[in-house]
Parts: sequence; C-alpha cells; structure tokens
Amino acid sequence: MAERGFRASVDDAGNAVGEIGDGPRHVVLLGHIDTVPGEFPVRVEDGELVGRGAVDAKGPLAAFVAAASTKIDGLRVTVVGAVEEESPTSKGARFRATLPAPDWCVIGEPSGWDAATIGYKGRLGARITLTRAVRHGAAPGSTIAEEALTLWQSIRDASARYTANETGFARLDCRLEGIQTGATDGLSERAELRIGYRIPPGMTTRQLSDDLVRLCQEGQAEARLALEPQAVEEPVRTSRATPLARAFVTAIAAAGGEATFKVKSGTSDMNILAPAWGCPMVAYGPGDSKYDHTPIERLALSDYQRAITVLQRVLEQAVRA
Repeated sequence: MAERGFRASVDDAGNAVGEIGDGPRHVVLLGHIDTVPGEFPVRVEDGELVGRGAVDAKGPLAAFVAAASTKIDGLRVTVVGAVEEESPTSKGARFRATLPAPDWCVIGEPSGWDAATIGYKGRLGARITLTRAVRHGAAPGSTIAEEALTLWQSIRDASARYTANETGFARLDCRLEGIQTGATDGLSERAELRIGYRIPPGMTTRQLSDDLVRLCQEGQAEARLALEPQAVEEPVRTSRATPLARAFVTAIAAAGGEATFKVKSGTSDMNILAPAWGCPMVAYGPGDSKYDHTPIERLALSDYQRAITVLQRVLEQAVRA
C-alpha cells in the first residue's frame, strides 16, 4: 500500500492499515489478512489463482487495495488488513470497532463479483466437560462417553425445536464439533464435548447460553458438568436499501451484471463491526465461497478484475451519497 501512495502503518492490534485521499466522506474497506491452516502450491491454472487464501480472503483484500489506489476528490478511504478473523478472538475487527464509524464500510469476503452479502448467522461455541470417579471397564452402567453422547442428544433435540419449521438462514444449526474421552489421573475419568451453534437473526447468544446451562443441569447424571462458552458472535443482517447497497447494484449493472444479495450461515467481521458502527455495510469480494477453507481454493482472475471495477464505481458514488 505504501508503494501505491497510501499512508501505510500497522495499528495497535497488528492490522495493516492504509489511508488514501482526503475529504469529508470516509469509507472503510476491511478484509482479513489471516488464513486457515494448510498450504498447497500457489499457481495460476486455467485463468484461476490457486492457493490458500485466494478466496478467503486475500482476493477481496487485494481488490480493495487495487480499487482504492486512485484518489477520489472529497473521499478518504481506509483499507484494513485485519488479523485474527479466522479465530474466535477477532482481535483486528474488535480493535477497529473502538474507533469512530465511517460513512460506509465494506467487509472483504467472497460474495462473487456480481453479489453482495447482507447477513451472517451468529456463532456460539461451548465446551462441556463431564468428570466422575474412575470405574472398572466391566462395571455396569453407562460409560462416561455414553453419558456425554446422551447429553449431546438432548442438546441437539432441544436446538431442533427452536426453529423446527424454518430452513436455511432462518434455522438454528447445532453441531457436535468434537468429543474426547479418557482417564485423567487414574482416579477420575472425563469426557469433553465441543458444541457449535450457528444462530439466525432473532435469537441471541445469551438466550442459547442460558438454555444450554439449563439443559446441562437437567441432564446431569452421575458426572459433574462444567460449561465454558467460547466463540461468541451475534447474528447480523443489514439493509439492501442503504445508499451503499444501491451503489453496488448500480456498479454491478454498469459492469454488465445483475446484482443479488446473499445471506450466509458463517460469520465474518461484519458480525462485530455492524452493531458497533451502525453505518451502511455489506460484505463483498470476488470468489466463490464454496472454495473457502478447502484444499482447492481458487479465484478466477477475470472475476477479480470485475470486482475491482465494481469497487471503483462504488467509491466514486460515495462522494455523491
């Protein structure tokens, strides 16, 4: 960014930050700079860039930098390469959320060059530990692993009742993300469940957490239970009627596409920044999210170029909004 004329720096959270232009209007383009683990050879293959992070989300972040490189009179653009989006801490976005809100914000996530994302489910992760005195393997009764699985069945059945008549984005998803069992010190044995919720708008992490505590208390058999909430992010949905969303419709049409708006079952930095800033916000970026986190992550370079054109036109509209 410094080489392109941005005022570039690293903020107190470790985010890469570049500012360009001056004026009364301020737009933040925030994409995350971290990736999930796993490396495979980076290459261009049949017009596609293949490599970890090509879609999620270095392609969108690179498109932000390219689109903002040309100054626009009356507009200040801040590009943020945020840290720790792929972890529950979300350190980069949480730090930026403490700063004054911009007029518009675009989150860098793959939506496809001709679409924008306006909603993400929330997330609640919890670790439940069951502990009891060790038993002989031939002793009657349930094993500690069976007790844990019985508890998981109760949690899953309860979650299904919340949104029994809903599908897709409106449905509460609950998954068993992991289970571990085994003796600890020869005197006690333990089992650990890792539960993950994906929460639709209209529900809160507090509501689910309270209900999970109650379920654990009701389902307690012989084992002692300990519940530890982990990842906590509220669901978010923004409006497709904001000046920013309309700017994307216009810009995508000018580039030869027909804009659509998406909602997603995952989370993004929008879950943190939308409630904190309250400004018009969408997520946008080239790439197909079905490749997120996969060993064949790839980005069509033609879509990357189209996304840059769309973003440039959106920024041009920002000064007139």
